[in-house]
Amino acid sequence: MEKSFGTRVVKDFQRHKFKYFIVIPVILYLLLFCYKPMYGVIIAFKDFRASLGIMESPWVGLENFVRFFQDPWFGRLIKNTFTISLLMLLFSFPAAVLLALLLNEVKVGWFKRTVQTITYMPHFIAMVVVCGLISSFCESNGLFNDMIVFFGGERSNLLANKDLFYLIYILSGIWQNVGWDSIIYLAALSSIDQEQYEAARIDGAGRIQQMVHITLPGLVPTISMLLVLNLGKVLSVGYEKILLLYQPLTYEVADVISTYVYRKGMIDADYSFSTAVNLFNSVINIIFLLVSNRISKKMGQSGLF
Repeated sequence: MEKSFGTRVVKDFQRHKFKYFIVIPVILYLLLFCYKPMYGVIIAFKDFRASLGIMESPWVGLENFVRFFQDPWFGRLIKNTFTISLLMLLFSFPAAVLLALLLNEVKVGWFKRTVQTITYMPHFIAMVVVCGLISSFCESNGLFNDMIVFFGGERSNLLANKDLFYLIYILSGIWQNVGWDSIIYLAALSSIDQEQYEAARIDGAGRIQQMVHITLPGLVPTISMLLVLNLGKVLSVGYEKILLLYQPLTYEVADVISTYVYRKGMIDADYSFSTAVNLFNSVINIIFLLVSNRISKKMGQSGLF
């Protein structure tokens, strides 16, 4: 007679109770800090007043969303958010793959470890420190201007130039994350059967041919999965870095949804409106995630679910 679900759960718990105890803190963290606060999303549909609390505040339906869609900055926010996200995806994503491929070809152990350490280190530097360095280097008397003058240019505040904001943001993002992002690709490369390379060498394949016909196909499942994950957060441009780098002169190209939410929620204390904007942002991200996951599976690649 087949055992009931409850009996199987009890037996499994008795057999693996220590593993369950290890997982309990993680489950509690998710419940308390990720799921429990979700009920607060309803203030997006209310005129939230702190004196009344969440449940007693009056309902306003979709009014906050309509306000956002009619906001004169709506088009600029969407454009800037998509532009920065897609530029990061276009340049930062392949950079990590390229670094992993190059490191995989390095046969000198100490040199490979040194490069890995140097490229990993920026990821562990606090964002405030990174932005402080960028601001210092971009000042009129900073390092970058010294280099520009050396090649015959003129000094200027680079961060105040809206035409250079994307370039500075993307390049600094690559410098900060390329090493860390390459770790998962290096792990995927280590799982490729080495006998395939031996067979290819016997057949006369060079390094480039081995990379094209063995290494890259071995990375495709990992690349497709991470691409889906990145498309799922296409509108979630981190506000910390932009807040620390942008200024009124660059609002036209640097102001994104997350910084707008910060200003409306933390500075203007318009909590209902900022929640509605952030909810809109999350819904669009979920749509991108579902669509990209479906396309990935249709193309025969692995998806998230």
